[in-house]
Amino acid sequence: MKGSTKLIAAAAIGVVAGSVLGLIFAPDKGYETRKKIAKKSNKLVKKVKSGFGKERVVKIKAKLEKKLEKVNAKLEGFANEATEQA
Repeated sequence: MKGSTKLIAAAAIGVVAGSVLGLIFAPDKGYETRKKIAKKSNKLVKKVKSGFGKERVVKIKAKLEKKLEKVNAKLEGFANEATEQA
């Protein structure tokens, strides 16, 4: 989780730095440059959301499955103890 947070922070810093440099060295007019930045930013946001979203869901699912296995094992242990005591 910490690694993905660092990756997202680094990507955000890169986007900001790239945007600033793009504005400084842009050969186009201001509104054209802003349109280009908006389009590229939207594409990047969509890629990040789709990529990180799927990856995160897979990780969460794996964690939940592990926890469910532990819970099931404990329940089986309790059931075995109850049948032994009866």
